[in-house]
Amino acid sequence: MTEVLLAVGTEKGLFLGRSRDRLNWEFSGPHFRMNAIYSVSVDRRGGRTRLLVGADSSHWGPSVWRSDDLGTTWFEPSKPAIRFPESTGASLTRVWQLQPAGPEAPGVVYAGTEPAALFRSEDGGETFSLVESLWNHPQRTQWGAGYGGQGLHTVLTDPRDAQRLLVAVSSGGVYRSKDGGDSWEPSNAGLRAEFFPAESQYPEFGQCVHKIAPDPVHPDRLYLQNHGGVYRSDDWGASWRPIADGLPAEFGFAIAAHPRRGDTAYLFPLGGADDRIPPGRRCRVYRTADGGDSWQPLANGLPGEDHYGIVLRDALRTDDADPAGIYFGNRTGDVYGSRDEGESWSLLVSHLPDVLCLRAAVVS
Repeated sequence: MTEVLLAVGTEKGLFLGRSRDRLNWEFSGPHFRMNAIYSVSVDRRGGRTRLLVGADSSHWGPSVWRSDDLGTTWFEPSKPAIRFPESTGASLTRVWQLQPAGPEAPGVVYAGTEPAALFRSEDGGETFSLVESLWNHPQRTQWGAGYGGQGLHTVLTDPRDAQRLLVAVSSGGVYRSKDGGDSWEPSNAGLRAEFFPAESQYPEFGQCVHKIAPDPVHPDRLYLQNHGGVYRSDDWGASWRPIADGLPAEFGFAIAAHPRRGDTAYLFPLGGADDRIPPGRRCRVYRTADGGDSWQPLANGLPGEDHYGIVLRDALRTDDADPAGIYFGNRTGDVYGSRDEGESWSLLVSHLPDVLCLRAAVVS
């Protein structure tokens, strides 16, 4: 029987929810008690479902765990799966992103880390190696660090061409590769860095990008939530244009695209860099159905006033059921879900530790 798995990474462990109707949920956890979970992936390639988790222990440090039985058992390699070569002089702080490549690259998983670097695995996430071309890029030493640290938090592969990669760094901006990661170029044309002096707010790199989501129907289209600004690209990141008109605020962390419907994306706006609470203290997800030309608030079932929950960059996600489910968790420990693409919402679980990331997927 088909189920939906909802993986919730928090400041103090991983919680796993399972549901057949996406209305009634059973949660287990915390797995990895007292570990901060910054990244989770669900890899269903090759006839299996593998969970990968980036766990960060304040005592033992960061690690990548995996499970091939939906979290019943977990395996941690005897040697760190992700480790900087000694020659770099760097050490791993945390794993911000674990992203399986497309079906054309079976076994390939990418990891984005702090300090900002890209790692590649060819064995399903069991071992990783540093993508040295990005680490050695001459602009890397000039990247800043966002408020939460300098993390490589977004990794996208082009479904039409496995050699095309796109990553986003806070605060370095967007970088693309057309040759499988052998070389990289900044791709930030049109993205504003509002924290720079007025005369230099459109630099070649250095933007504080918060999250990027690909459109499933228009393969060249991407949606981006910036540190001040919401953008769209129609040339797979070569250039960007603003699409924030109609939103109550341009600041936010999270953005997600509908898994099948083109032109449709979701975000959770926040008041601003100095505010970081929902505008009007109202909990609302916003949806566009026309590629960002207009936005609609979705609030049926969500708290209407005196709400202070912050949704982080990987804490707004969709599943791939039909109709699509939409989920978000906040820093007050609440997780909300919609099983009708945002038309109505219900509280799935509450009083968890701070929610850092989510993943949702249909499993058997």
